[in-house]
This record gives sequence, structure tokens and C-alpha cells, in this order.
Amino acid sequence: MHEKLAQLENTHEDLTRMLADPEVLANPGKYGETNKALSEIAGVVALYRELKKLEAEREGAEEMLESLSKDDELYAMAQEERDGLTERLAALREQIQVELIPKDPNDARNVVLEVRAGTGGDEATLFASELFRMYSRYAEQQGWKINILDISESEAGGLKDVEAIVEGKGAFSRLKYEGGVHRVQRVPRTEASGRIHTSAVTIAVLPEAEEVEIDVAEKDLRVDRYCSSGPGGQGVNTTYSAVRLTHVPTGIVVQCQDERSQIKNKAKALRVLKSRLLQAEQEKAQAEVTAERRKMVGSGDRSEKIRTYNFPQNRITDHRIGLTVHQLPAVLQGDLDMVIDPLVSHFQAEKMQQAAAGTA
Repeated sequence: MHEKLAQLENTHEDLTRMLADPEVLANPGKYGETNKALSEIAGVVALYRELKKLEAEREGAEEMLESLSKDDELYAMAQEERDGLTERLAALREQIQVELIPKDPNDARNVVLEVRAGTGGDEATLFASELFRMYSRYAEQQGWKINILDISESEAGGLKDVEAIVEGKGAFSRLKYEGGVHRVQRVPRTEASGRIHTSAVTIAVLPEAEEVEIDVAEKDLRVDRYCSSGPGGQGVNTTYSAVRLTHVPTGIVVQCQDERSQIKNKAKALRVLKSRLLQAEQEKAQAEVTAERRKMVGSGDRSEKIRTYNFPQNRITDHRIGLTVHQLPAVLQGDLDMVIDPLVSHFQAEKMQQAAAGTA
């Protein structure tokens, strides 16, 4: 570990010198690239320097302890100092190991969030609405912004499907574990006999593409314009402001009717299209047989669940890690950290084990 950290420190020093180079300063692109590379390793380098300092202090405390007899009045004090430094070093090494885990290149991106009702009829649409509200409240707590792209409501007042962009620092790093089938078990409001029903909602979480990564030629786009519509006659726009984009080479279709401006709707739809094309490129590069989005949402069947929300038992169970939380109302109000934090810790631990196995 020390060797790898020393290399990172050398790289940090080289990048720092480059930022002071007049040629780099005169080139905005090169300066930005260098500054980004520096910021990516600055945190772990600072921890490494703190590690070296603590190791030197502990070595000094150990030498002092060895030079004292157990009867010396300073012995207990020196022993306490040595033990305290040992604990701090153990915690710092663990923190550094987490920092050294290969970062997901998508973690800093915004999110394209898709919520769709699966099996379960009206009950599924009602739960889809609750889940979207949960993510919206969580986004608000995190200081993120949600832009709705397209939304389709059910006659029961739920959501058949909704697409939105979540903008904010760390959005993908936190929400990426939400992709999959979410199963709900409860007694519907319309159930007179009190029988528990099981329904499902599919969630897809895609990293938003950056402008420089995906270039979509106008000749590859078919643009259809139509009148936007709302539930029960509400929000109906009599102008052709809604936009449907079809990427002809891939057949990917995206639509947006959230804005009253056709230009704004096209721009929003293009953001989602680029994100889906980026996802397809990444999947191809990783030689995945099935598209990541389809792996996330499956068929929307109840059996393909990653998480179950059991209302009678006030229970949420994440089946991937065997986590059970008995605070369902709080989670649905947006207190998602109690579910997301264990997932982050679990998958970080997995990566650490894989990294350790690779260096063994």
C-alpha cells in the first residue's frame, strides 16, 4: 500500500508543478484536465501524508516506551500515547483503503431516473407515485434538483411512468443502487376483504451523458411534434410543444412534454437520449450480453425484486444484502440513507476484497 501511495504523492507533486507552468495556464483545456486529475488524488495524498506523520509519532512513542522502566512515572503516559496512536493509525489505514478502491467513473454524474408501474394494476401505479415522491424528497434533502421530462398518470391517481433528471453532486453515486424491481405488499384501499396484494414497480437509474462524450447527428434523428396532454383534461397544451425523438440507428425513442416550449422539450429529450446511448456504449465496451437498463428493471414481475416494502409489518427488506429496516414510513418520506448507507458499505467491502485478492 505504501508503494502505491508514494507513487500517488509523486504524481500529485508533478501535477502541482504543471499547474504553475505558463504553457498550461495559457491552455484552458489542459489546465482543466490537470486540475481535475489533481483533485481526484488530493484527498488520498493528504491522508497518506497524515499516515506518515502518525507512523513517525508512533515510532517515537515506541522508542520512548522501550527506554523507560515500568516503574517510571512516565511509563503509563507513554504507553497511553502509543496505544492512542495505534488506534488512530488503524482507523486511518482503513480510510485510505476505502479511498484506494477504484472509483466508478459515473459517480459524479447526474442521474436519469425512470419509475414505471409493473405488475399489479392500479395498486402498482399508486406505489410508483409514492416511490417517485420518496426520491424527490430524498433529492430535496441532498440539495439536488429534479427536472421531470415525461409523466403519465393513471385514472386511479397514480403514475404509470415518469422520467426525470436528478442534478446534483453525488447523485449517481447514491442512487445507482436503486435500479431494479421494487415489490410492495399491502392491503389496497379498494380491497374490502382486507386481503394483502403484491405489486411491483421498476426503477432504472442511468448516468447522464456529458456533452463531449456523445455526439448525436441531426441526420440520425427523427423528430415528431405533438400536443402535450395532462390527466383529466388538466394541463392540456393545444400547441405542438411535446417532442418525441427517435434515434434511427439504434431505434431508441425518448419523449418530453414537460415544458411549454418545443425547443426546451427537445433539449431535455436529447439529454436522455444521449444518456441512453452512453449506457449502450458502456455496456458494449464491457461485453455485457444484456443491456444494463433491462437488467435493472427486468420484466417488472413481482418475483424479480431487489427490495420489498411490507406495509402490515412496517418493514423494508433489501434482498441483495439481507437488510431489514422497520421504519417504512420514514423511508417513504425520503429518509433513504438508512437503506443506501448499508448498500454503499457492502459494495465497498466487496471491492476491497476483490482488490486485495488481485494483489495477493
